[in-house]
Amino acid sequence: MCQHQTPCPTADSADRESARLVAHHPEQGWSLLCNGVLLFEDTGELLPDGRVIDPHRPLGTAQVMTAA
Repeated sequence: MCQHQTPCPTADSADRESARLVAHHPEQGWSLLCNGVLLFEDTGELLPDGRVIDPHRPLGTAQVMTAA
């Protein structure tokens, strides 16, 4: 699918998210990458073969405020 030089990583590669953007629709919460991957703002992915990659956001550190 990709015709760039150096080619983008394939949809099966571990670094598939580093492929170039083809379409970006932040108002709808998704982007299409050159390798055919749909990347969603919650970090979930839909691969060209129909497989779903669950969201994988980094976990934040919870802070608890206490009264002194």
